[in-house]
Amino acid sequence: MSISVTSLLPASPPPDEGEPAGGAAALSVWPRSARPEPDADVSVGGVSLTEAADRFGTPVYVLDEQEVRERCRIYRTAFPDADIVYAAKAFLCRAMAHWVQEEGLGLDVCSAGELALAVTTGFPPEKIVMHGNAKSPEDLRTALRLGVGRIVVDSTSEIARLAAITPEGTRQKVMVRVVPGIAAGGHTKIRTGTEDQKFGLSITDGSAQHAVARILDQPHLELVGLHCHIGSQIATVKPYVAAVRRMVGLLARIRDQHGVTLPQLNIGGGHAIAYRPGEDSLDVGVLAGRVRAELADGCARAQLPVPRLTLEPGRAIVGPAGVAVYRVLSVKRTGEHIFVAVDGGMSDNPRPALYGVRYAPRLIGRASAAAPRLVTVVGRHCEAGDILADEVALPGDVHPGDLLAVPAAGAYHLSMASGYNLVGRPPVVAASDGIARVLVRRESLDDMSRRDVGL
Repeated sequence: MSISVTSLLPASPPPDEGEPAGGAAALSVWPRSARPEPDADVSVGGVSLTEAADRFGTPVYVLDEQEVRERCRIYRTAFPDADIVYAAKAFLCRAMAHWVQEEGLGLDVCSAGELALAVTTGFPPEKIVMHGNAKSPEDLRTALRLGVGRIVVDSTSEIARLAAITPEGTRQKVMVRVVPGIAAGGHTKIRTGTEDQKFGLSITDGSAQHAVARILDQPHLELVGLHCHIGSQIATVKPYVAAVRRMVGLLARIRDQHGVTLPQLNIGGGHAIAYRPGEDSLDVGVLAGRVRAELADGCARAQLPVPRLTLEPGRAIVGPAGVAVYRVLSVKRTGEHIFVAVDGGMSDNPRPALYGVRYAPRLIGRASAAAPRLVTVVGRHCEAGDILADEVALPGDVHPGDLLAVPAAGAYHLSMASGYNLVGRPPVVAASDGIARVLVRRESLDDMSRRDVGL
Protein backbone atom coordinates (compact mmCIF):
# COMPACT_ATOMS: atom_id res chain seq x y z
CA MET A 1 0.00 0.00 0.00
CA SER A 2 1.36 3.44 -0.93
CA ILE A 3 1.34 6.17 1.69
CA SER A 4 1.53 9.71 0.37
CA VAL A 5 2.99 12.63 2.24
CA THR A 6 -0.25 14.57 1.89
CA SER A 7 -2.32 11.77 3.39
CA LEU A 8 -0.10 11.67 6.47
CA LEU A 9 -0.18 15.39 7.17
CA PRO A 10 -3.22 16.83 8.95
CA ALA A 11 -5.80 18.29 6.63
CA SER A 12 -5.95 22.05 6.26
CA PRO A 13 -9.23 23.63 7.32
CA PRO A 14 -11.36 25.14 4.57
CA PRO A 15 -10.60 28.79 3.76
CA ASP A 16 -12.61 31.39 5.63
CA GLU A 17 -15.67 32.87 3.94
CA GLY A 18 -14.60 35.93 2.00
CA GLU A 19 -10.92 34.97 1.87
CA PRO A 20 -9.13 36.70 -1.01
CA ALA A 21 -8.83 34.73 -4.23
CA GLY A 22 -5.66 32.71 -4.27
CA GLY A 23 -5.14 33.08 -0.52
CA ALA A 24 -4.96 29.41 0.44
CA ALA A 25 -3.86 28.15 -2.97
CA ALA A 26 -0.88 30.49 -2.98
CA LEU A 27 0.22 28.93 0.33
CA SER A 28 0.63 25.44 -1.13
CA VAL A 29 4.41 25.36 -0.55
CA TRP A 30 4.15 26.92 2.90
CA PRO A 31 3.93 25.04 6.22
CA ARG A 32 0.59 23.29 6.59
CA SER A 33 -0.28 25.63 9.45
CA ALA A 34 0.04 28.76 7.26
CA ARG A 35 -3.17 30.80 7.20
CA PRO A 36 -4.12 34.05 5.43
CA GLU A 37 -4.96 36.69 8.04
CA PRO A 38 -6.58 40.14 7.93
CA ASP A 39 -4.59 42.96 6.32
CA ALA A 40 -2.91 40.42 4.00
CA ASP A 41 -0.85 39.00 6.86
CA VAL A 42 0.01 35.29 7.08
CA SER A 43 0.32 33.27 10.27
CA VAL A 44 2.52 30.18 10.70
CA GLY A 45 2.03 27.94 13.70
CA GLY A 46 -0.51 30.47 14.92
CA VAL A 47 2.10 33.26 14.88
CA SER A 48 1.61 36.36 12.76
CA LEU A 49 4.61 36.88 10.46
CA THR A 50 4.09 40.64 10.52
CA GLU A 51 4.16 40.63 14.30
CA ALA A 52 7.22 38.37 14.28
CA ALA A 53 9.00 40.83 11.99
CA ASP A 54 8.10 43.72 14.29
CA ARG A 55 9.11 41.86 17.42
CA PHE A 56 12.32 40.17 16.28
CA GLY A 57 13.38 42.45 13.43
CA THR A 58 14.22 41.43 9.88
CA PRO A 59 15.47 39.33 8.30
CA VAL A 60 13.97 36.64 10.51
CA TYR A 61 13.44 32.93 9.96
CA VAL A 62 10.24 31.43 11.39
CA LEU A 63 10.28 27.65 11.82
CA ASP A 64 7.06 25.70 12.35
CA GLU A 65 7.86 23.16 15.07
CA GLN A 66 4.81 20.98 14.43
CA GLU A 67 5.60 20.80 10.70
CA VAL A 68 9.05 19.47 11.54
CA ARG A 69 7.62 16.90 13.92
CA GLU A 70 4.90 15.80 11.48
CA ARG A 71 7.46 15.28 8.72
CA CYS A 72 9.57 13.15 11.05
CA ARG A 73 6.49 11.03 11.69
CA ILE A 74 5.83 10.67 7.97
CA TYR A 75 9.15 8.89 7.57
CA ARG A 76 8.65 6.76 10.67
CA THR A 77 5.24 5.68 9.35
CA ALA A 78 6.40 5.03 5.79
CA PHE A 79 9.54 3.14 6.90
CA PRO A 80 8.58 1.50 10.21
CA ASP A 81 11.42 -1.04 10.10
CA ALA A 82 14.18 1.36 9.01
CA ASP A 83 16.49 3.79 10.77
CA ILE A 84 15.57 7.37 9.85
CA VAL A 85 18.56 9.66 10.39
CA TYR A 86 18.04 13.41 10.06
CA ALA A 87 20.72 15.10 7.92
CA ALA A 88 21.90 17.89 10.21
CA LYS A 89 23.62 19.77 7.38
CA ALA A 90 20.19 20.97 6.23
CA PHE A 91 19.77 22.93 9.47
CA LEU A 92 20.93 22.26 12.99
CA CYS A 93 20.40 23.95 16.31
CA ARG A 94 19.83 22.55 19.79
CA ALA A 95 16.06 22.67 19.47
CA MET A 96 16.15 20.91 16.10
CA ALA A 97 18.29 18.12 17.54
CA HIS A 98 15.86 17.83 20.46
CA TRP A 99 12.80 17.66 18.19
CA VAL A 100 14.13 14.90 15.93
CA GLN A 101 15.34 12.91 18.93
CA GLU A 102 11.89 13.11 20.53
CA GLU A 103 10.36 11.91 17.25
CA GLY A 104 12.60 8.83 17.24
CA LEU A 105 15.09 9.81 14.54
CA GLY A 106 18.85 9.49 14.52
CA LEU A 107 21.24 12.19 13.35
CA ASP A 108 23.74 12.49 10.49
CA VAL A 109 26.60 14.92 11.16
CA CYS A 110 29.56 16.04 9.03
CA SER A 111 31.93 17.66 11.53
CA ALA A 112 33.11 17.71 15.11
CA GLY A 113 31.12 20.93 15.53
CA GLU A 114 27.80 19.42 14.51
CA LEU A 115 28.57 16.33 16.58
CA ALA A 116 29.47 18.28 19.72
CA LEU A 117 26.37 20.46 19.49
CA ALA A 118 24.14 17.39 19.21
CA VAL A 119 25.77 15.45 22.05
CA THR A 120 25.86 18.40 24.44
CA THR A 121 22.13 18.81 23.73
CA GLY A 122 21.63 15.26 24.99
CA PHE A 123 21.41 13.42 21.67
CA PRO A 124 22.45 9.75 22.11
CA PRO A 125 25.81 9.38 20.30
CA GLU A 126 25.07 5.77 19.36
CA LYS A 127 22.25 7.09 17.13
CA ILE A 128 24.60 9.44 15.25
CA VAL A 129 26.23 8.78 11.87
CA MET A 130 29.43 10.67 11.00
CA HIS A 131 29.89 11.68 7.36
CA GLY A 132 32.41 13.68 5.34
CA ASN A 133 34.58 13.22 2.27
CA ALA A 134 37.58 14.75 4.09
CA LYS A 135 37.17 14.24 7.82
CA SER A 136 39.81 16.03 9.83
CA PRO A 137 41.79 14.29 12.56
CA GLU A 138 39.74 16.31 15.04
CA ASP A 139 36.50 15.08 13.46
CA LEU A 140 37.59 11.45 13.82
CA ARG A 141 38.99 11.83 17.34
CA THR A 142 35.79 13.55 18.48
CA ALA A 143 33.65 10.84 16.90
CA LEU A 144 35.59 8.13 18.71
CA ARG A 145 35.71 10.00 22.01
CA LEU A 146 31.97 10.67 22.04
CA GLY A 147 31.07 7.19 20.79
CA VAL A 148 29.21 7.78 17.53
CA GLY A 149 27.25 4.82 16.25
CA ARG A 150 28.65 4.64 12.73
CA ILE A 151 31.37 6.38 10.73
CA VAL A 152 30.94 6.39 6.95
CA VAL A 153 34.35 5.85 5.31
CA ASP A 154 34.77 7.98 2.22
CA SER A 155 38.37 7.27 1.14
CA THR A 156 41.00 4.56 1.53
CA SER A 157 43.36 6.93 3.38
CA GLU A 158 40.69 7.37 6.04
CA ILE A 159 40.73 3.67 6.83
CA ALA A 160 44.31 3.61 8.13
CA ARG A 161 43.88 6.95 9.87
CA LEU A 162 40.78 5.80 11.72
CA ALA A 163 42.19 2.39 12.59
CA ALA A 164 45.34 3.98 14.03
CA ILE A 165 43.46 6.15 16.54
CA THR A 166 40.75 3.69 17.59
CA PRO A 167 41.46 2.77 21.23
CA GLU A 168 42.77 -0.70 22.05
CA GLY A 169 40.10 -3.15 23.01
CA THR A 170 37.38 -1.36 21.00
CA ARG A 171 35.90 -1.73 17.53
CA GLN A 172 34.38 1.21 15.69
CA LYS A 173 31.41 0.45 13.46
CA VAL A 174 31.94 1.78 9.93
CA MET A 175 30.21 1.80 6.56
CA VAL A 176 31.72 2.33 3.11
CA ARG A 177 30.33 5.15 1.00
CA VAL A 178 29.83 3.71 -2.47
CA VAL A 179 29.43 5.54 -5.77
CA PRO A 180 26.76 3.53 -7.60
CA GLY A 181 27.18 5.38 -10.93
CA ILE A 182 23.72 6.98 -11.00
CA ALA A 183 23.09 10.58 -12.07
CA ALA A 184 20.27 12.17 -10.09
CA GLY A 185 19.59 15.56 -8.55
CA GLY A 186 18.21 19.00 -9.28
CA HIS A 187 21.54 20.56 -10.34
CA THR A 188 24.97 19.31 -11.44
CA LYS A 189 26.50 20.69 -8.24
CA ILE A 190 24.33 18.46 -6.05
CA ARG A 191 24.64 15.17 -7.98
CA THR A 192 26.76 12.87 -5.88
CA GLY A 193 26.10 9.41 -7.29
CA THR A 194 28.31 9.70 -10.39
CA GLU A 195 31.99 9.00 -10.97
CA ASP A 196 33.04 12.61 -11.61
CA GLN A 197 32.64 14.16 -8.13
CA LYS A 198 34.43 14.09 -4.80
CA PHE A 199 32.28 11.75 -2.74
CA GLY A 200 32.56 8.03 -2.18
CA LEU A 201 34.33 5.05 -3.68
CA SER A 202 33.47 3.67 -7.09
CA ILE A 203 32.05 0.25 -7.85
CA THR A 204 33.16 0.56 -11.47
CA ASP A 205 36.89 0.99 -10.86
CA GLY A 206 36.99 -1.36 -7.87
CA SER A 207 37.72 1.30 -5.24
CA ALA A 208 34.72 0.32 -3.13
CA GLN A 209 35.66 -3.35 -3.18
CA HIS A 210 39.26 -2.49 -2.26
CA ALA A 211 38.08 -0.40 0.69
CA VAL A 212 35.89 -3.26 1.92
CA ALA A 213 38.84 -5.65 1.85
CA ARG A 214 41.07 -3.21 3.76
CA ILE A 215 38.48 -2.60 6.45
CA LEU A 216 37.94 -6.32 6.96
CA ASP A 217 41.68 -6.61 7.67
CA GLN A 218 41.52 -4.01 10.45
CA PRO A 219 40.90 -5.55 13.89
CA HIS A 220 39.69 -2.23 15.35
CA LEU A 221 37.09 -1.57 12.64
CA GLU A 222 33.79 -3.39 12.23
CA LEU A 223 32.27 -3.15 8.76
CA VAL A 224 28.51 -3.15 9.27
CA GLY A 225 27.24 -2.10 5.85
CA LEU A 226 27.31 0.02 2.74
CA HIS A 227 26.21 3.60 2.17
CA CYS A 228 25.30 5.63 -0.92
CA HIS A 229 23.90 9.10 -1.49
CA ILE A 230 23.06 9.79 -5.12
CA GLY A 231 22.16 13.49 -5.04
CA SER A 232 19.77 16.14 -3.77
CA GLN A 233 16.39 17.53 -4.86
CA ILE A 234 15.45 14.19 -6.44
CA ALA A 235 11.73 14.11 -7.20
CA THR A 236 11.36 10.61 -8.69
CA VAL A 237 11.71 7.16 -7.16
CA LYS A 238 13.46 5.45 -10.09
CA PRO A 239 17.05 6.51 -9.22
CA TYR A 240 16.68 5.14 -5.69
CA VAL A 241 15.40 1.81 -7.00
CA ALA A 242 18.38 1.60 -9.36
CA ALA A 243 20.76 2.45 -6.50
CA VAL A 244 19.30 -0.27 -4.30
CA ARG A 245 19.69 -2.79 -7.12
CA ARG A 246 23.39 -1.97 -7.55
CA MET A 247 24.06 -1.92 -3.83
CA VAL A 248 22.47 -5.35 -3.36
CA GLY A 249 24.69 -6.60 -6.17
CA LEU A 250 27.75 -5.34 -4.31
CA LEU A 251 26.53 -6.89 -1.05
CA ALA A 252 26.30 -10.23 -2.86
CA ARG A 253 29.84 -9.89 -4.29
CA ILE A 254 31.20 -9.09 -0.82
CA ARG A 255 29.49 -12.20 0.53
CA ASP A 256 30.93 -14.34 -2.27
CA GLN A 257 34.48 -12.91 -2.06
CA HIS A 258 34.88 -12.53 1.70
CA GLY A 259 32.26 -14.78 3.25
CA VAL A 260 30.79 -11.74 5.04
CA THR A 261 27.10 -10.83 5.01
CA LEU A 262 26.73 -7.15 5.84
CA PRO A 263 23.63 -6.39 7.94
CA GLN A 264 23.00 -2.72 6.98
CA LEU A 265 22.32 -0.63 3.89
CA ASN A 266 22.10 3.18 3.97
CA ILE A 267 20.62 4.80 0.84
CA GLY A 268 21.07 8.41 1.95
CA GLY A 269 18.55 11.17 1.35
CA GLY A 270 18.20 13.95 -1.21
CA HIS A 271 14.38 13.90 -1.32
CA ALA A 272 12.96 16.85 -3.25
CA ILE A 273 10.57 19.46 -1.92
CA ALA A 274 8.57 22.06 -3.84
CA TYR A 275 9.86 25.63 -3.63
CA ARG A 276 7.12 27.14 -5.80
CA PRO A 277 3.48 26.16 -6.40
CA GLY A 278 3.22 23.44 -9.02
CA GLU A 279 6.69 22.00 -8.50
CA ASP A 280 7.14 18.30 -7.75
CA SER A 281 8.25 16.81 -4.46
CA LEU A 282 9.23 13.24 -3.72
CA ASP A 283 6.36 11.07 -2.49
CA VAL A 284 7.78 9.33 0.57
CA GLY A 285 5.08 6.65 0.59
CA VAL A 286 5.77 5.66 -3.01
CA LEU A 287 9.50 5.67 -2.26
CA ALA A 288 8.97 3.34 0.69
CA GLY A 289 6.93 0.84 -1.31
CA ARG A 290 9.28 0.71 -4.29
CA VAL A 291 12.50 0.59 -2.25
CA ARG A 292 11.23 -2.15 0.06
CA ALA A 293 10.04 -4.20 -2.89
CA GLU A 294 13.33 -3.86 -4.77
CA LEU A 295 15.34 -4.66 -1.66
CA ALA A 296 13.28 -7.75 -0.88
CA ASP A 297 13.32 -9.01 -4.49
CA GLY A 298 17.02 -8.32 -4.99
CA CYS A 299 18.02 -10.04 -1.78
CA ALA A 300 15.83 -13.03 -2.60
CA ARG A 301 17.51 -13.39 -6.00
CA ALA A 302 20.96 -13.10 -4.45
CA GLN A 303 20.02 -15.36 -1.54
CA LEU A 304 20.87 -12.64 0.95
CA PRO A 305 19.03 -11.71 4.15
CA VAL A 306 17.37 -8.30 3.81
CA PRO A 307 19.67 -5.74 5.46
CA ARG A 308 18.47 -3.11 7.91
CA LEU A 309 17.70 0.01 5.89
CA THR A 310 18.79 3.55 6.80
CA LEU A 311 17.59 6.79 5.18
CA GLU A 312 18.95 10.31 5.72
CA PRO A 313 16.30 12.94 4.92
CA GLY A 314 17.20 16.53 5.74
CA ARG A 315 15.63 19.07 3.39
CA ALA A 316 12.37 17.08 3.23
CA ILE A 317 11.96 17.39 7.01
CA VAL A 318 12.95 20.98 7.71
CA GLY A 319 12.75 22.77 4.34
CA PRO A 320 8.96 23.21 4.10
CA ALA A 321 8.77 24.18 7.78
CA GLY A 322 10.70 27.44 7.42
CA VAL A 323 9.68 30.91 6.21
CA ALA A 324 12.13 33.80 5.79
CA VAL A 325 10.78 37.34 6.25
CA TYR A 326 12.61 40.35 4.79
CA ARG A 327 11.92 44.08 4.70
CA VAL A 328 12.14 45.97 1.41
CA LEU A 329 14.85 48.65 1.44
CA SER A 330 14.60 50.02 -2.08
CA VAL A 331 12.84 49.62 -5.43
CA LYS A 332 14.82 50.53 -8.52
CA ARG A 333 14.16 50.38 -12.25
CA THR A 334 17.26 49.70 -14.35
CA GLY A 335 16.57 49.43 -18.06
CA GLU A 336 13.84 46.86 -18.46
CA HIS A 337 14.29 45.40 -14.99
CA ILE A 338 12.74 46.29 -11.65
CA PHE A 339 14.90 45.40 -8.66
CA VAL A 340 13.35 45.05 -5.22
CA ALA A 341 16.18 45.08 -2.67
CA VAL A 342 15.69 43.57 0.79
CA ASP A 343 17.66 43.60 4.03
CA GLY A 344 19.07 40.10 3.63
CA GLY A 345 20.52 38.18 0.73
CA MET A 346 23.25 35.73 -0.09
CA SER A 347 24.72 35.89 3.42
CA ASP A 348 21.62 34.16 4.80
CA ASN A 349 20.59 32.29 1.63
CA PRO A 350 23.37 31.50 -0.87
CA ARG A 351 21.36 28.87 -2.76
CA PRO A 352 20.11 31.07 -5.65
CA ALA A 353 23.68 32.24 -6.29
CA LEU A 354 25.03 28.68 -6.09
CA TYR A 355 22.34 26.71 -7.92
CA GLY A 356 19.96 29.21 -9.50
CA VAL A 357 17.17 28.11 -7.17
CA ARG A 358 13.85 29.89 -7.66
CA TYR A 359 11.48 30.93 -4.85
CA ALA A 360 7.98 32.38 -4.57
CA PRO A 361 8.11 35.45 -2.28
CA ARG A 362 4.84 36.99 -1.11
CA LEU A 363 3.99 40.51 0.01
CA ILE A 364 2.61 40.39 3.56
CA GLY A 365 1.34 42.93 6.06
CA ARG A 366 -0.80 45.07 3.75
CA ALA A 367 -3.38 44.54 1.05
CA SER A 368 -2.68 45.78 -2.46
CA ALA A 369 -5.02 46.26 -5.39
CA ALA A 370 -2.13 47.06 -7.75
CA ALA A 371 -1.65 44.82 -10.77
CA PRO A 372 1.29 42.44 -10.40
CA ARG A 373 4.50 43.04 -12.29
CA LEU A 374 7.63 40.98 -12.75
CA VAL A 375 10.48 42.02 -10.48
CA THR A 376 13.80 40.61 -9.32
CA VAL A 377 14.20 40.41 -5.56
CA VAL A 378 17.83 41.08 -4.69
CA GLY A 379 19.88 41.21 -1.54
CA ARG A 380 21.97 43.93 0.03
CA HIS A 381 25.41 42.44 -0.66
CA CYS A 382 28.18 43.62 -2.97
CA GLU A 383 27.67 40.95 -5.64
CA ALA A 384 25.70 41.22 -8.87
CA GLY A 385 24.71 37.60 -8.28
CA ASP A 386 23.09 38.38 -4.95
CA ILE A 387 19.60 37.49 -6.18
CA LEU A 388 16.96 35.89 -3.97
CA ALA A 389 14.15 35.51 -6.51
CA ASP A 390 14.42 36.27 -10.21
CA GLU A 391 11.47 37.41 -12.34
CA VAL A 392 8.70 36.93 -9.79
CA ALA A 393 5.29 38.61 -9.72
CA LEU A 394 4.72 41.11 -6.92
CA PRO A 395 2.14 43.92 -6.61
CA GLY A 396 3.13 46.89 -8.75
CA ASP A 397 3.10 49.24 -5.78
CA VAL A 398 5.68 47.35 -3.70
CA HIS A 399 7.76 49.94 -1.88
CA PRO A 400 10.41 50.40 0.84
CA GLY A 401 9.15 49.28 4.23
CA ASP A 402 7.06 46.42 2.83
CA LEU A 403 7.56 42.88 4.11
CA LEU A 404 8.28 39.94 1.82
CA ALA A 405 7.94 36.35 3.05
CA VAL A 406 9.76 33.49 1.34
CA PRO A 407 8.45 29.96 2.01
CA ALA A 408 10.34 26.65 1.88
CA ALA A 409 13.23 28.37 3.63
CA GLY A 410 14.05 25.89 6.38
CA ALA A 411 16.90 24.00 4.72
CA TYR A 412 20.33 25.10 3.47
CA HIS A 413 19.77 28.78 4.22
CA LEU A 414 21.21 29.50 7.64
CA SER A 415 23.24 26.29 7.65
CA MET A 416 25.15 27.72 4.66
CA ALA A 417 25.08 31.34 5.83
CA SER A 418 28.22 33.46 5.82
CA GLY A 419 29.61 36.60 7.39
CA TYR A 420 29.82 38.45 4.09
CA ASN A 421 29.85 42.26 4.52
CA LEU A 422 29.61 41.64 8.30
CA VAL A 423 25.84 41.89 8.11
CA GLY A 424 25.19 39.29 10.80
CA ARG A 425 23.10 36.16 10.46
CA PRO A 426 19.35 36.37 11.19
CA PRO A 427 17.63 34.78 14.18
CA VAL A 428 15.58 31.60 14.05
CA VAL A 429 12.20 31.76 15.77
CA ALA A 430 10.09 28.70 16.51
CA ALA A 431 6.32 28.98 16.05
CA SER A 432 3.95 26.56 17.73
CA ASP A 433 0.39 26.94 19.05
CA GLY A 434 0.51 30.69 18.68
CA ILE A 435 3.71 31.09 20.68
CA ALA A 436 6.96 32.40 19.17
CA ARG A 437 10.30 31.81 20.88
CA VAL A 438 13.86 32.44 19.78
CA LEU A 439 15.91 29.32 19.03
CA VAL A 440 18.98 31.05 17.62
CA ARG A 441 19.47 34.76 18.34
CA ARG A 442 20.53 37.33 15.79
CA GLU A 443 24.29 37.57 15.27
CA SER A 444 25.46 40.97 16.47
CA LEU A 445 28.36 43.21 15.52
CA ASP A 446 29.82 42.40 18.92
CA ASP A 447 29.70 38.65 18.10
CA MET A 448 31.67 39.23 14.93
CA SER A 449 34.10 41.69 16.51
CA ARG A 450 35.12 39.25 19.25
CA ARG A 451 36.78 36.98 16.69
CA ASP A 452 38.98 39.80 15.40
CA VAL A 453 41.72 39.72 18.03
CA GLY A 454 44.72 41.45 16.42
CA LEU A 455 45.95 44.53 14.64
